[in-house]
Amino acid sequence: MLWLIAAVLAVRQTAAVLRRPPGERLTDLETWVGDNGVLHVTGSLYDTKAFTGTPFSGLVLKPLTRAAQESLGIAWTLGTLLLVVALGLVVARALPGRASRRTDLLAAPLAISLLMLSLPVRNSFSLGQTSILPVLLVLLGCFVVRGERGSGVLIGIGAALQPTVLLFAPLLWFTGRRRAAVTSVSTFGLFTALAWVVMPADSWTYWIHHVAGAGLGESADSLANQSLHGALLRAGLEGPLEIVLFLLLAAGVVFLGLRRAVRYARDGQLLLAVALTGCAAVAISPTAWQHQLLWVLLAVVGRVGTKARDRFVWPAVVVLVMTLPGKMLLPNMAVLHPVRDNALLIVALAAACGVPFLSRTSPYFARPVPTEYARPVPSRWKRVPFAPFWRRVVNRPNLLLELLVIRVGYSVYAKIRLAATGGRATAEEHGRQVHSIERALGIDIEHWANRATVKAGWAEDFFNFYYSTFHFIVPLTILGILYVRRPAQYRWARSSLGFATILALVGFWFYPLAPPRLMPGMGFIDTVHGPQDLASPDYGALTKLTNQYAAMPSLHFGWSLWCGLIILILAPKWIKPLGLLHPLFTVSAIIGTANHWVLDAVGGATVVGTGFALTYLLSGRRELLPKAVGAVKPDPFPAGEPVGKPVKSVEAAGAAGAPAPDHPGAPDPAGAAREPSP
Repeated sequence: MLWLIAAVLAVRQTAAVLRRPPGERLTDLETWVGDNGVLHVTGSLYDTKAFTGTPFSGLVLKPLTRAAQESLGIAWTLGTLLLVVALGLVVARALPGRASRRTDLLAAPLAISLLMLSLPVRNSFSLGQTSILPVLLVLLGCFVVRGERGSGVLIGIGAALQPTVLLFAPLLWFTGRRRAAVTSVSTFGLFTALAWVVMPADSWTYWIHHVAGAGLGESADSLANQSLHGALLRAGLEGPLEIVLFLLLAAGVVFLGLRRAVRYARDGQLLLAVALTGCAAVAISPTAWQHQLLWVLLAVVGRVGTKARDRFVWPAVVVLVMTLPGKMLLPNMAVLHPVRDNALLIVALAAACGVPFLSRTSPYFARPVPTEYARPVPSRWKRVPFAPFWRRVVNRPNLLLELLVIRVGYSVYAKIRLAATGGRATAEEHGRQVHSIERALGIDIEHWANRATVKAGWAEDFFNFYYSTFHFIVPLTILGILYVRRPAQYRWARSSLGFATILALVGFWFYPLAPPRLMPGMGFIDTVHGPQDLASPDYGALTKLTNQYAAMPSLHFGWSLWCGLIILILAPKWIKPLGLLHPLFTVSAIIGTANHWVLDAVGGATVVGTGFALTYLLSGRRELLPKAVGAVKPDPFPAGEPVGKPVKSVEAAGAAGAPAPDHPGAPDPAGAAREPSP
């Protein structure tokens, strides 16, 4: 199944490039080798600042100008695909520790899938960049090529293409591979000198005038530049002060990053050491564009946390940051903009300098502290729960991971909701259908409620405020209280709310519905958003922000009903009556402000009820049996079992780049915590 997913992602990425018109695909490659590309001109490569590579990379790419444009685009795309597959296979082979055959089989397709989803690879595909090649050359030099001279040559070629790769020479030197370090520096010098002889003016421009490419291409203070230099410029620093501060910070990052990388390489985690060195190189580069940040994804192999419930936090952070835009990870709040705009850099700096990765000598490396599970109450039906592996956890989940899941989940929900537009005519037709059904049932009270709300000024102000304010505040407050006070119940409540929201998306997609306020000729007054121009198909700027036709079911009422039920079920007796007020006020607000039909509220109640039912069917009853008296937590490290021996150097792990002495480059199945999905 994982190989099938990897194949689908590869085909989709390739098709996304080849489907574009020739002038719109591989835009960077077209700028270099096209009919009017910089590699065709007789002047300098850097006159237009469109080419940002080294003179040696220009020398390597120059023969491509003789190829036919159409065939070159196809060959380049397929070649990039092969590079990604090769990179995934090398990474799977280089994982540290001892692994079962099953883990060996799963590692490669999982690595390829993550690479295909990552922003750097997607950028390299669409732009036609060469940034995957230096990463692959370094990994081949460290893990595949036998002999220090050959590995040094590959790393030196990678440095000639991307100068910050030269930072791997000190890593080789301090981990005992000194011949490879010398060879890599010599190879870099040789190819750089060759480019200097062939292209002296361009070499002077790149190495002297622009100091290893600084200032070439897009403005260095743009969000695309995820380096310390770019972050300082975005913070408002400039001139000599910024340069001095950048050099001091870069020196600190190199010192800490290399020191940590050497320690983990000697520990037998050479892939992690390579990733940390690459993250340090990203941070200290004058410009580190998005397509050059693949090193950050490799840091996912590090293991963090002594508890099984914390083991997935670091991989989740890395994967989400490397696959999703910053706007999906953090809300659009001014105070969070510095973090959102520098998310990739922050993760790279954290990996290189701060994240406490476990060493292989730690007793928790292979066996983290196990998660404590509750004893469920037997269900009324024999076949419930349908998913017996879905065990209820007693302790609360990791807060950072939970916040990320909630934020990303809501971002995905918002995007799908916005995309689920069926057209104005369809939505209005469905609105007339709903209104006809309500008239037949005698529950078409929307017009009366809307007029009554408008006539009573206090009611209009109250319902407008309630509609706009409490939709998110109350559910998040309840989830926060449950997380702190009732962690086992928090997971059950959160799952039921998630199921209800997913079911609502199905309704938005298949049944777009115009709310009363957007039904022309019916005389409804939009008290919240103000008068709408119903003659305009876009209804102004509001339609660009959210899907105006996502009315069935009403999650305004659905979420409020969920809140009310949670309060009735879990709250103390004196608070339970409050559980009735929130859904009552909400249904009055959504109808009185003409934002929903009565049947929308019925739909919201239906998806919430189904969400609770699915949670029950999959995981069983909400109630939990008390913990057994005198129960003792199992010792994750029985006496007498070895926890591993430190590796003195990379050479001790195998001169060919094997990161572990007992199994070259294989993952450890016990290192991944097998905690069930929430």
